[in-house]
Amino acid sequence: MPFIMRRRLHFVAASAATILGALASGRGAAADPAPPFRELLTQAQASAPRLAEARAEIARAEGLARQARAIPNPTLGVEVENFSGSGPFKGIDLAETTASIGQTIELGGKRSARIAVGQADLRAARARAVRIQGEYAFDLAAAYAEAEASDRRLQLANESAGFAQEDSRIATALVEAGREADLRRVQALAALQAARAAIEEARAARATAFSNLTALVGAPAPITSIPVSLLAGADQAFPATALDALNSPAYLAAQAEREAAARRIRVERVRAIPDVTASVGFRRFEGDDATALVAGVSIPFPIFDRNRGNISAAQAELSGAEARLNAARLEAEAAARSGSARLSAAEARLLASREAERTAEEAHHLTRLGYEGGKLDLVELLNAQRALAEARAQTINAAVERLSAQAGLARLAGATPFGDPR
Repeated sequence: MPFIMRRRLHFVAASAATILGALASGRGAAADPAPPFRELLTQAQASAPRLAEARAEIARAEGLARQARAIPNPTLGVEVENFSGSGPFKGIDLAETTASIGQTIELGGKRSARIAVGQADLRAARARAVRIQGEYAFDLAAAYAEAEASDRRLQLANESAGFAQEDSRIATALVEAGREADLRRVQALAALQAARAAIEEARAARATAFSNLTALVGAPAPITSIPVSLLAGADQAFPATALDALNSPAYLAAQAEREAAARRIRVERVRAIPDVTASVGFRRFEGDDATALVAGVSIPFPIFDRNRGNISAAQAELSGAEARLNAARLEAEAAARSGSARLSAAEARLLASREAERTAEEAHHLTRLGYEGGKLDLVELLNAQRALAEARAQTINAAVERLSAQAGLARLAGATPFGDPR
């Protein structure tokens, strides 16, 4: 068998071993594959801890809003006087028993102020939930893309190791045939060891990425593979989203929180107004065998406590909410200005990366033919392989960046990432 043919058969065998190794360490270990991104996002609504917390906050605000409508409970009282004393008051013959009912009457519009705050807090909780939903969708898209990218990087590392192993075999054969110096074999072995180390690094990165995705979703079983590619659609043009900084979920949530803080000031101010407690009842006179109607009104005298500390605290809370609202506006405006530019840059980078990858593949193919024909040195082949691996890695990174830019625009617009492609 000719020497070149034997080398090609060795290369085919090494490539097959590389593919089998990738399957065994990557997709072949899939015990619980992830559904497509949109389906996974829908499933995560019920399992993601972050979203469950947002729903709990809404339920809490709803409960407080219902409680704000409650009025003070009446007070029932029974008093017995003039019994078990001395002299004529010995025993209960002259006892006086009073049964009364009292009701606190809130003044100054306290109940209406509480109701307004309860409704404002509920709106703020719902606005925060919308913001959290958008942030979660963005984070899930990033984690999903990174998990798939880590899978591809592991496959790329396995493929590079297969090339390095075949190069090592060829270099050894050429050295034994006296056609290359022993230095070439040493260089090939060093490249092979580096490729094997890169596999371990890629495998660890893959495990971390899939663990992060599983934790983010709150899945009961670990997600170990992504059968439906998200990176494959990185070139697709998704529906454009209108960017309005003042309608972004983050700004609307900050605005709702500012409104709730403003309403709490009124609650604290009217709380300083004393409430009136009115009571009415009957008194029984045992000595005279008679009854009489009794009534009374009581009101606190605001000398020591005028709720000034709580009013100051509420005013400071409003100042903080206004500062956060202003910061949210500035951040949303900056994101709106840079979002489209980032997406355009990511699209251009992805196109350039794919073109560079095609060029690197052609250069690697020609270099390998020249090396197998004895016209080029091993160093040139190693450089071509390294350039191809870097080009493919750059394409993966560019695809992740493009999807991240698209998801960032969707988060700013309050839309779900990656709608139906145009």
